[in-house]
Amino acid sequence: MKKLSLEEARVILHKGTEAPFSGEFCDNKQQGKYLCKQCGSELFLSEDKFDSGCGWPSFDDEISGSVKKITDADGRRVEILCQKCDGHLGHIFHGEGFTQKNARYCVNSISLEFSGVKK
Repeated sequence: MKKLSLEEARVILHKGTEAPFSGEFCDNKQQGKYLCKQCGSELFLSEDKFDSGCGWPSFDDEISGSVKKITDADGRRVEILCQKCDGHLGHIFHGEGFTQKNARYCVNSISLEFSGVKK
């Protein structure tokens, strides 16, 4: 496991949220994979990323089996976590109509690392 900064730990370990439009991957258009900041597991592909305008990186799919989904205590939202290390990623929303898959994985940039495709 990677040693996390105080801000990374606030989000990843203590289920915090980074400020909208502040994360380094919100506008990233490069081709590659998004990995868990804490353990390095592959979570999302750039081809599944889209601009939802919400202020956080949005994906309409995960790498199969990489993300755990848990309903929040209030029953209103579904939290997404890294399947391997339980690091908090964000939340998933369905039925918004942004893409044909009709899902939005709303992810904190601070929970991610990016591995670009080598040309």
